[in-house]
Amino acid sequence: MKYFVMLCDGMADEPSEKLGGKTPMMLANKPNMDNLASKSEVGIVKTVAEGLKPGSDVANLSVLGYEPAKYYSGRSPLEAASIGIDLKDTDVTLRCNLVTLSDEENYEDKKMVDYCGGDISTEEARELINYVQEKLGNDTFHFYPGVSYRHCLVWDKGNPHPGTLTPPHDIPGRVIKEYIPKGDYTSELYDLMKKSYDLLKDHPVNQRRIAQGKRPANSCWFWGEGTKPLLDSFEGKFGKKGSMISAVDLLKGIAICAKMKSIDVENTTGYIDTNFEGKCKAAIEEFKSGQDLVYVHVEAPDECGHRGEAENKIKAIEFIDKIILGPIVEFLRSYDDFAVLVCPDHPTPLNIQTHTSTPVPYLIYNSKEELNSKVENFNEDTAKATGNYIEKGFTMMNYFLSK
Repeated sequence: MKYFVMLCDGMADEPSEKLGGKTPMMLANKPNMDNLASKSEVGIVKTVAEGLKPGSDVANLSVLGYEPAKYYSGRSPLEAASIGIDLKDTDVTLRCNLVTLSDEENYEDKKMVDYCGGDISTEEARELINYVQEKLGNDTFHFYPGVSYRHCLVWDKGNPHPGTLTPPHDIPGRVIKEYIPKGDYTSELYDLMKKSYDLLKDHPVNQRRIAQGKRPANSCWFWGEGTKPLLDSFEGKFGKKGSMISAVDLLKGIAICAKMKSIDVENTTGYIDTNFEGKCKAAIEEFKSGQDLVYVHVEAPDECGHRGEAENKIKAIEFIDKIILGPIVEFLRSYDDFAVLVCPDHPTPLNIQTHTSTPVPYLIYNSKEELNSKVENFNEDTAKATGNYIEKGFTMMNYFLSK
């Protein structure tokens, strides 16, 4: 039996005025999802339990079958695992975004112009983070470069909680004064953020970007704090050999911590210009090599939701359907039996440009037990109308594998 998970990050949405009261899932031309849905169990699943923040960390752990209340220790430690950082039990890690802030004189009066630093390239970002490490790194703070705007800060401080930190994608266009780090131990973090702006605003990388009409990545922004993660082996937990294919360090880190294979695909960006074809080919190769389960994560719908890009979010869903889902399902038909799970991790509504914890639609297809779901268009409303509801998202993986 082969198992394929198509995780469409942030695909679920809410009715949008931009789209005539529809959602991207409702409007996208996605014949492969819709065809599967018509023969699948379709319903909604709560991937983010009450009291937890609706992030891709918590939600993907849940989809993978790990109860966040038991296993979750923060977002950035999972990303640190992907980067290859050897964490001590006492380390605190933080996601370090390279962001674009406006140019008001006082730091706290600046606005969050862009949480992803104008889609800065990995090469440019590495140069900036290495420069910040050279100037601000020490025995207590160490900056590590990651992918594009996503990087890591390790704080050797003996584990006191670093306070209240706000994800930058939650505050687009807002003055940052109300969202700077708060708590007993955050003054050092805030000082690093201010110093990073002074270092980066005139850096040659940013001067070139401005000359090219691009946004400068002119400040570090810290969030997603956590400590060293301890996940059970996926194969030990479920008896299946699994592979993860993703462009982002978070999912790669989850895979590494769960002792799954983490597959790198060239030219993957986490946005709509990612290498969809490469992810498809890599997934097929993993099945051919003997893996039981392949989990393909595509960030693009989420990124488009954060940016309020309605047309691009629809395109991202269509690309996933045509370039990844369709060919992989066609390949899997060469096996005697297989199962497919398609779902988002969480919604990223265009109206608010950040995550919510609303339950998301799912479909589970079993090649040996095709159903008549009467669902012709796989979307938020049709999934809810079936009445099928998985309240504890972390139980869905075991349920899926039981197919």
